[in-house]
Amino acid sequence: AISSTSAVSIKSFMARSTATSSWDKRPTPAAAQKPADLGAAAAGQARPNSRGPGADVLEADLFEAVEAPRRCSVLLPLPLAGAYDYALPEGMEVRRGDLVRAPLGARMLVGVVWGAPHAEPIAPKLAAKLKPLEERIEAPPLSPEVLDFVDWVAAYTTFPPGAVLRMVIRSGRIASAPKPKTGFARAQTPPEDLKMTPARARALEAANGPPRPARDIASEAGVSDAVIRGLADKGALTAVELPADAPFPPPDPGRAGAALSADQEAAAKEMRAAVAKAGYAALLLDGVTGSGKTEAYFEAVAAALAADETAQVLVMLPEIALTMDFMRRVEARFGAAPALWHSDVGDRARGRVWRETAKGRARLIAGARSALFLPYQNLRLIIVDEEHDAAYKQEDGVIYQARDMAVARAARGGFPIVLASATPSLESYANARSGRYAHIRLTSRFGPARMPETRAIDMRKDGPAAGEWLAPRFVAALAETLAAGRQSMVFLNRRGYAPLTICRRCGHRMTAPDSDTWLVEHRFENRLVCHHTGYSIPKPKLCPSCGAENTLAPCGPGVERIAEELRVRFPEARLAVFSSDTVASPAEAQGLLRSMTRGEIDILVGTQVVAKGHNFPNLTFVGVADADLGLQGGDLRAAERTFQLLSQVAGRAGRASEPGRALLQTYQPEHPVMRALLAGDRDAFLDQEAASRRAARFPPFGRLAAVILSGPDEEAVRAAAGALARTAPRGDGADIWGPAPAPIARLRGRYRMRFLVRCDRGVPLQTLLRDWLAAAPSSSAVRRVVDVDPYSFL
Repeated sequence: AISSTSAVSIKSFMARSTATSSWDKRPTPAAAQKPADLGAAAAGQARPNSRGPGADVLEADLFEAVEAPRRCSVLLPLPLAGAYDYALPEGMEVRRGDLVRAPLGARMLVGVVWGAPHAEPIAPKLAAKLKPLEERIEAPPLSPEVLDFVDWVAAYTTFPPGAVLRMVIRSGRIASAPKPKTGFARAQTPPEDLKMTPARARALEAANGPPRPARDIASEAGVSDAVIRGLADKGALTAVELPADAPFPPPDPGRAGAALSADQEAAAKEMRAAVAKAGYAALLLDGVTGSGKTEAYFEAVAAALAADETAQVLVMLPEIALTMDFMRRVEARFGAAPALWHSDVGDRARGRVWRETAKGRARLIAGARSALFLPYQNLRLIIVDEEHDAAYKQEDGVIYQARDMAVARAARGGFPIVLASATPSLESYANARSGRYAHIRLTSRFGPARMPETRAIDMRKDGPAAGEWLAPRFVAALAETLAAGRQSMVFLNRRGYAPLTICRRCGHRMTAPDSDTWLVEHRFENRLVCHHTGYSIPKPKLCPSCGAENTLAPCGPGVERIAEELRVRFPEARLAVFSSDTVASPAEAQGLLRSMTRGEIDILVGTQVVAKGHNFPNLTFVGVADADLGLQGGDLRAAERTFQLLSQVAGRAGRASEPGRALLQTYQPEHPVMRALLAGDRDAFLDQEAASRRAARFPPFGRLAAVILSGPDEEAVRAAAGALARTAPRGDGADIWGPAPAPIARLRGRYRMRFLVRCDRGVPLQTLLRDWLAAAPSSSAVRRVVDVDPYSFL
């Protein structure tokens, strides 16, 4: 049997199913065996856009063929099935991977040459409809490895290649460098007749060194730009044209790193050996929290950079909040900060990273999941830090799991990848146990630090008083920690003040308009917020259903409510709340983390953002207010994710010389997750979880995909789901469950129904999905989205 939460979820889904079928196992066609080859038709044989990509020329047209114009196929960053042919203007030379400007209807788009130029015979009618390319963009071409990766990801995820290409080139504007700037530097021989003023003196002092823009010099000197330009007119400053993109300082792989323990050195040696072999290898760096995984994999980074002066290395991080501390650690190790890529980086800075990466001059890149799709010229190593983290799953646009795509990128590029975690995903753990990945272990913390002692509070016996959320033992542990002058962390993975607002008179639940989602009370802002749609309103005084005044009551705790209770109990304590609602930017997050590191916070209350990669030397107590919360997720990874999250948050305690401890408030101390956490026996838990998944043929021992239908008309969605169910393939090796209403059946005014596809490892899942969806009637009023390897079942 699978874990209790998984069993209930899947059985519930199956009970609601109205169609159950399976699919005939059949030989895998070549296209499914080699997903990248699916782009062959679009790469050089696509016909003019008047007939659609890949259209065949009629035999009658061939008899009329004349000398054809030179042309090439261009893939556009749109959800199109393949590339379109364009004529090459006289004198224009392009090659595969070049960025070009191409017309599509009334628009002019930036696309990529997907097939080499050719001049095969073509029917006159088709030749007349060929549109010429506008221009070739002055930018490095995308490497063959990037083009191959786009085709492969498209085939694997079943999204159109053009949609995947958009993740690489964005709108296309990012490829064009901004206009060069003018910089100023102090003249070697200042004019003798220069009348000196205090402002001019400060400006000249600031202008020492390499040329910089006038605004930068003026800001440092505390003067206006006019002072700088006046000095230039007098000849005291020399104007110099600056490059549009300042190059990133190169990392120094020969710079001495931190002293390593024996375990760290052994791990580093194995990773350096994989880099030296210069071929594909996947390595799971499996180290307990505080074991020094980062310092160990820095040695692999150094080896890759030293082995090839053009090599590029990508370090993927799951959270923006981790990047600033990581940047400082990289700079300390390599003498230069990495090029940084994530959603909070400004457009100009992102453009610089993109262009310098395309030129091969950005050699060390750190970023979120989308950094995987930068236009690398010579990517030689990928590090996926916190590889278990669900943040690597992209749920919007092209749906993909960045960790898995990174493994595919390394395999297709022929270089190593290191997956680092204290709590590996079951997928990576199973691959390591089977020998597909090398398994590198760090079993103890660095230096004198020891793993924290973890204990449970059985809330059925020792729970809090009515109206309170923290048990007496929990409160006592906080008081002891405060008295000792140490720091505490209180964890609850629920944002806001209360997850539900309900009318005490009529029972009305506050929900978002056109959605079946609850509004979460945020008392700091006195607003009700939907965390799924972003809808937000001031908390009303009257119930919208019965009109009663002041009857809307919060139900359940969020981090704000826990913080309120703590302020009452410990009024002298310095308390801070850390969640995505209370910290608006990475800069604010770093400020709060620095305050915690400096000991300026006594109690930090936070959501999952506090659990990832932070090192607080004076933190000795971690308390989890609701350890059972993640077990209510209702999907097959609920137990695994709960174990990972609680292990990570408990691991923040006792990372220096002082011992740490963790308390878990739970109503299920007998649950396998809780037993494993208390016993400190992670491997036993993962082995048990693996056995239950294997028995049910669930990932990583089987394949899953979700098909989600949505539309504004509920009846139309139900009709489309019924039609899709009637065409469901039947046979051995695959099961299709559904259709069933999604747990959130209505979101942003769209009604949603889901299918779940489960198949054995040998069944070509993508081929099954493509054939099934192609055979079923489609409607423009109902959107169909495929999620291969789903993580969310909402």
